[in-house]
Amino acid sequence: MKKALLVSLLVILTMGVASVAFGQETADAKTAGLDFFIWTVITSGSCIAIAAFGGALSQSGAIKSACEGIARNPEAAGKITVTMIIGLALIESLVIYALVSA
Repeated sequence: MKKALLVSLLVILTMGVASVAFGQETADAKTAGLDFFIWTVITSGSCIAIAAFGGALSQSGAIKSACEGIARNPEAAGKITVTMIIGLALIESLVIYALVSA
């Protein structure tokens, strides 16, 4: 519940920063373009930071669970390791998608 609340607050914050970038009014066209670029960079950086933070938390939780599972049942270490590696690859792909879209 706490993670969902945190993620939703971060999404709202990111959307708020983007709305400020699109809602600015300036007299000079060059200044408007520069302001838009600055806000775009800030929003993209925030997106990548949030995605990396979420990915790191997810990966650490997956590794923790896999280590606990191997400690409880050492005979299943091979299956747990393969499943963990596939899961880590999928989590990392979500972070890479955020990087590409940002």
